Amino acid sequence: MKNQRQTGSEAEQTACTWLEAKGYRLRARQFFSRWGELDLIMQDEETLVFIEVKMRRSARFGSPLEAVTARKQQRLTRSAQAYLLQHPHQGPLRFDVVGIVMEAGQPRLSHVQNAF
Repeated sequence: MKNQRQTGSEAEQTACTWLEAKGYRLRARQFFSRWGELDLIMQDEETLVFIEVKMRRSARFGSPLEAVTARKQQRLTRSAQAYLLQHPHQGPLRFDVVGIVMEAGQPRLSHVQNAF
């Protein structure tokens, strides 16, 4: 059985591949700061996008998108500030969430741009 970290890494890779097919370019994965981890940092044209990936084995207990609480948003924002101190960006910024729900063994992805 896979541990939570392996499952999370696989979900992030699934989301990354899906977003790259939509034209996004990967800048960084799993950026760690004292406030937490940014799953994916990607470029959408001129916009730098910080992407939180959430996965659920089923939608029975709610959407994975609902798991990004106000506290989680605050931690992601602080982590993004830490990233920008190390990697300045002059263009627009955005926070997106990609939710993945497994249905019959296949991932179903949803993408919310400007999630917060």
